[in-house]
Amino acid sequence: MKAVLSKEVGGPETLVVEDIAEPTPGAGEVLVKVAACAINFPDTLIIRDMYQFKPPRPFAPGGEISGTIEALGEGVTGWQVGDRVMCGVGNGGLQEKVAVAAGRLFKVPDGIDLVKASALLMTYGTTIHGLKDRGDIKAGETVLVLGAAGGVGLSAVELAKAYGCRVVAAVSTEEKGEVAKRHGADEVVVYPRAPFDKDTSRDLANAFKAAVGPNGADIVYDIVGGDYSEPALRAIAWEGRFLVIGFPAGIAKMPLNLTLLKSCDIRGVFWGAFTAREPERNAQNIEELFDLWKAGKIDPLVSETYPIERAHEAIAKLENRGAIGKLVVTMNG
Repeated sequence: MKAVLSKEVGGPETLVVEDIAEPTPGAGEVLVKVAACAINFPDTLIIRDMYQFKPPRPFAPGGEISGTIEALGEGVTGWQVGDRVMCGVGNGGLQEKVAVAAGRLFKVPDGIDLVKASALLMTYGTTIHGLKDRGDIKAGETVLVLGAAGGVGLSAVELAKAYGCRVVAAVSTEEKGEVAKRHGADEVVVYPRAPFDKDTSRDLANAFKAAVGPNGADIVYDIVGGDYSEPALRAIAWEGRFLVIGFPAGIAKMPLNLTLLKSCDIRGVFWGAFTAREPERNAQNIEELFDLWKAGKIDPLVSETYPIERAHEAIAKLENRGAIGKLVVTMNG
């Protein structure tokens, strides 16, 4: 079977496509014939040895897949050959077949496309945990979303609207702003490219304040970090919640006096650890996501698909912050 392999430390250009042996499911595992593998920011890090864990080489990147069960390992119950599934695998998703622990699987409901299903788990799973479990979101609140046109950002726009909130989308281009509006954003702020000097940072804070309104943003959903975080914090509401999701623009250094002045919280959102520590609550969240999807309140945007031979291009585009919505590699049978 074909696999995209990282055989040396480096960027997307170091990845190669080779034939490797098919995996055999062990006890408690199933063999999934992969239909699609969504590309996420960790894929850009893991091949450079910059992620939290470093799998031994050669390995396939790709942490989020959908597909069909092809075989069951010893002791597996509750699943059948032919079931349509999705799951997070950490890495190894960019190959035609994957052996996965049965406990990590989620069933894809009938009527939901497998390619789109591959784009749900990490983005919307992160966001529903962030907004509900960490952000205590309430109808009528104002939510400021940084990086609002990427996969995670659009999930935050859609879910915040589904929960009855006003959404301000912060993006880097007018084109991305139009995408955010089509997915429900009420206002858009187009920010400049960092690094910022003091004047630029102040101007962006004022733009955020004007967009969120005089009471400020009840929730700031920060996917970006770097120089963008402090201006957003300055636009937060009294007792607002600033949610730290990720930092592709760098780890922000925040003036903590602002948390005192606004009596606000800065809260981390570590969805991966949440899924391991509280799998039942995570499963409830995923079930809710499918209900919202079937009700037409969310609809994951897959903006581009790539064959496995061009997986490196998808990772490069995400790394260069050129992606709108999700980029997905399809296995084409």
